[in-house]
Amino acid sequence: MRLSDSHCHLAMVEGADSLLAAARSQGVCAFLVPATRGDDLDGAIAVARRHPDVWAAVGYHPHEAKDFDGQAEGRIDALASEEKVIAIGEIGLDYHYDLSPRDVQRDVLLRQIRLAKKHDLPVIIHNRESSSDLLEILGSEEVRGVRGVIHSFTESIEVGRKFVELGLFISFSGIVTFRTAETLREAARHLPRDRVLIETDSPFLAPVPFRGKENQPAYVGKVAEQLAQLWEMDVTTVAETTLLNFETLFRVTIPA
Repeated sequence: MRLSDSHCHLAMVEGADSLLAAARSQGVCAFLVPATRGDDLDGAIAVARRHPDVWAAVGYHPHEAKDFDGQAEGRIDALASEEKVIAIGEIGLDYHYDLSPRDVQRDVLLRQIRLAKKHDLPVIIHNRESSSDLLEILGSEEVRGVRGVIHSFTESIEVGRKFVELGLFISFSGIVTFRTAETLREAARHLPRDRVLIETDSPFLAPVPFRGKENQPAYVGKVAEQLAQLWEMDVTTVAETTLLNFETLFRVTIPA
């Protein structure tokens, strides 16, 4: 079985190389490490450079949007040309914590999407309690057609379908295994399978039965197992389907 982890924050943790080895022993063969702020951009790329099956994304998380000045924009623009950088992210909107003002979040999101379009890269989108504004931005004339994924999707099937109609992929994390996530499981059951990715969002959101522990890429198989139940197919097929979707969105070839 060949699994992918489309979102793991290995620049945030100690022992990234050991975590990658543990994940490979569980069949994980593709990893994407997104940055979230200025001081982990280099770390995300460094992990990717050390491993042929690891890639990086560069961007400022909405929590850090307040720090996204002209210098930061220039740095993302330059790093987007790096060989191992295959996406702009993690970017988006977060209206739960509002750690950056909402108007600043929206402005910074648009600026980073413009960089993604300039470099012909997909975007990795964070969305928390901001679906209405996010759909409006992604559906705007300026942005429409950008490739990307809504990471760690938590919304309803209706919202999911709207994102898919805009050409986006949907990524499921360990949240889909949580006891209270029946609405999310219903969305996962019915969204188009050729638009679905899996992820850990490690070190956050460990799936059942590891909930409460620090998450790691080795646990992504639990997300695949949950989808296998929902899709009524074997987990190997889910793994291969989501791996192919990883290759399609990010335009990479997974090492054999």
